[in-house]
Amino acid sequence: MVENSKIRTRRILALWLPRLSTDRLRRKSKASGRPDDRPLVVAEKTENAIRLSAVDARAARLGLSTGMALADARARIPDIAVVPANAAKDAKLLASIADWCERYTPLVALDSPDGLLFDITGAAHLFGGEAALLQTIRDAISKQGFAVGIAIAGTSVAARALARFAHGTIVPAGGEAGALASLPVESLGADHAITHALKRAGLKTLGQLTTRGREELTARFGADFRFLLDCALGKAQSPITPRRALPDLLAERRFADPVVTDAVIHESLISLTKSLASVLERRGEGARAFEATFFRADGVTRRLMIETADAIRDPAIAGRLFREKLDALADPLDPGFGFDLIRLSAHGLQRLEARAAAFNEETSEKEIRFLIDCLSTRFGAQRVLRFQPQDTHVPEAEVITLPAQYTPLDKTEYRSCSETPRRPLRLFARPEPIEVMAEVPDGPPVHFRWRRALHRVVLAEGPERIALEWWRGQTSKPTRDYYRVEDDQGRRFWLYRDGIYAREVTEPRWFVHGAFA
Repeated sequence: MVENSKIRTRRILALWLPRLSTDRLRRKSKASGRPDDRPLVVAEKTENAIRLSAVDARAARLGLSTGMALADARARIPDIAVVPANAAKDAKLLASIADWCERYTPLVALDSPDGLLFDITGAAHLFGGEAALLQTIRDAISKQGFAVGIAIAGTSVAARALARFAHGTIVPAGGEAGALASLPVESLGADHAITHALKRAGLKTLGQLTTRGREELTARFGADFRFLLDCALGKAQSPITPRRALPDLLAERRFADPVVTDAVIHESLISLTKSLASVLERRGEGARAFEATFFRADGVTRRLMIETADAIRDPAIAGRLFREKLDALADPLDPGFGFDLIRLSAHGLQRLEARAAAFNEETSEKEIRFLIDCLSTRFGAQRVLRFQPQDTHVPEAEVITLPAQYTPLDKTEYRSCSETPRRPLRLFARPEPIEVMAEVPDGPPVHFRWRRALHRVVLAEGPERIALEWWRGQTSKPTRDYYRVEDDQGRRFWLYRDGIYAREVTEPRWFVHGAFA
């Protein structure tokens, strides 16, 4: 058997923020200009008692720890700053850190409540190797005011354990078992009851666990725990779930000095679209969407997405749409201290097939599609709509509106100007009730009152009988008799009687459903 040497070993980087809650509060107080030097703790109610859920470095040095009752903490250190826990704000901060960390790899997963996992397979060489990448991320996160633990291994479970109990470790491929042998069993992150049972059995380190047989561990603690241990030792792989799907193609541009000018930003986007266009052209494909991600030097990330009605690869069109997007932003793109990385990704790749077209046909269709794309980019896809006919004879359901970008560009056949329309081009949102006087109950109206105005009918045509789709609902609906009428002022209306007289109703109701132009 010949092994494929090009197969890459999976490499996972784990990032742990042990004081995420208190670091968030410290950063906030520093930004407000009113720093508080007292030991800081975060408290929440658990198990019918208020306990510490997080402590800062100073409180930890004074002997406070998570899980301690707040009353005991105050008995030891009366002068402490206590802040209620806010899991939502912690999760939001963790998500923003994950956004910023996508500059290193697009495969970033949350390890809630205080960690991140990165799949850096094949990406470390872009930063000078795994050691350089680890140091770069550690320095960048620490510079932003966060305590950090970090490690690299072949599996997510191993990397996570090392980040928490052996900060800074880089495990070579296949060396997980040796690197984790001295770690306590708590590093696995298993259920508390299992960890307690392991300690009672005298198994305090992962190395001691490996001395026990697989069948023994499975019988005592279950198959899930055995799989967790295998993942930690590198014998199995537990895949991570990235926050965002991996794009089909991406290109990026890094800047030694962060850029702040609109001209450089737009020129960079054009350059990146040209790079993707050359790849798409070689593959004979186009993209339905492009996403630009702007990474600010201070950690803020901004994303802009453009979508198209058809797959494209023309950099001029993509650049024009991005310009439309930038001009239409209610919250302008703020470079702050500058962008040090701009990334462009392509999504929804489709095959572009050359087709024959009549003279000037293809050009006109492209112009219409480009207009739809421009309007949708500026105002939003849900605001640029197209009417789609439906297979029904109920007037208000004959057409529906759909985003023009997501519907095919069909050729609409228009009536001749000399042909009188049988129905109004536009109906009211809801039929409006009217008061009608008719010569006979099942005949056309003689006059009707609508919106407090009396209309005398001089011409009437009908009825056009429409039976509603009784099979689509629980109860049957009355038949409608429609009339086209004209009043003495020359105004034309579309009226209907709801229900057949003497067969379905005894007192028919009348409605106006639309008005002719």
